[in-house]
Amino acid sequence: MFVHGFEENWLKHPFWRSRFLIENPTTLREVQESGIKHCLIDVTKGQDVSAQKPRETAAPAPSNVERLPTPKRERVPLTQELQEAARLRARSGEAMRRLFSDVRLGNAIEPAVCAPLVDEVMESINRHPDALLSLARLKTADEYTYMHSVAVCALMVSLGRQLGLNDDQCREAGMAGMLHDLGKAAMPQDILNKPGKLTPEEFDIIKQHAMRGYEMLLEGANVSEGVLDVCRHHHERWDGTGYPDGLAGENISLLARMGAVCDVYDAVTSDRPYKAGWDPAHSLSQMATWKGHFDTTVFQSFVKSVGIYPTGSLVKMRSGRLAVVLEQNASALTKPRVKIFFSTKAGLPLEPQILDLAASHVTDNIESRESPENWNFPYLNELWDGAAALKQARG
Repeated sequence: MFVHGFEENWLKHPFWRSRFLIENPTTLREVQESGIKHCLIDVTKGQDVSAQKPRETAAPAPSNVERLPTPKRERVPLTQELQEAARLRARSGEAMRRLFSDVRLGNAIEPAVCAPLVDEVMESINRHPDALLSLARLKTADEYTYMHSVAVCALMVSLGRQLGLNDDQCREAGMAGMLHDLGKAAMPQDILNKPGKLTPEEFDIIKQHAMRGYEMLLEGANVSEGVLDVCRHHHERWDGTGYPDGLAGENISLLARMGAVCDVYDAVTSDRPYKAGWDPAHSLSQMATWKGHFDTTVFQSFVKSVGIYPTGSLVKMRSGRLAVVLEQNASALTKPRVKIFFSTKAGLPLEPQILDLAASHVTDNIESRESPENWNFPYLNELWDGAAALKQARG
């Protein structure tokens, strides 16, 4: 059967797109077990279609990327994975610092040193995606250049899992994320770290990093076509207004479309020399309004991969209490685990209380996201275990 659409909002079903051909028992079982009560079937595109008539599933990526069966992986507790993720974050950041330094010194590029780290990132994402994704967001302005690569690697792997990519494809996506900004090592450091808005002339110089990184990898590194493509095209936009080649729509590869979303999300949520990072939930809401910037389908899948209210977001409950998001519930995107800590009605801190909003006995729910700037909580990141894990890893 060819599924034409579900009578459910895309946030409420587990499929990254709503139109696809059911070709095997695994996909059929996923549909049947999804909790969706009604769907529309296009009888002109199922088995009764003549062999001569091309089927819609032969369209260019991402339309032809079928959701692959995901092996059952045992998820470990978040507090446990945070410890390993913090150590992995430190090792990966140091490896990228050395790689960028080699580029600046004119030494030979050895991207192969990233391969074991990408494998470890995949393993961490498999054990518990919230750990590394949330830790990678917590970076100082000084370490942004190196840690941005690590964060985009983790985001690419997580998004690849959401899109149903297999292990090899996720590994390539992760490597592309790790190396996508290598060209910035060849940019003037005074412009790259300027604590203010770039002039048009300075921005034109920085824009060269995409092509410069592509050329460096093409000349001196044994990397895949997909990695090269993301390095060159992660600043292309769906409407054709990006750079360096002004590609549009499906002329941009799926990996590059993924890279565009992951790169921007980590950039806007991170502290930079010239601005403080946005709250994760606010970042998603803002990105959703940028018409023509991203492939809508890929962006929707990205939201599912990090959560409607990503870990670390400040939210207001219906009860009037404030909470910080601790962990996602994969089966209920709008009902994460949160830590209640403040009463807006009394204007006073509360004894911290952890609530699983997906639990049947919990009646409170998220009413809205809140801007941390409006509340000036200097200890917001201290309210979840990620900050402690980072401190311990840094020694």
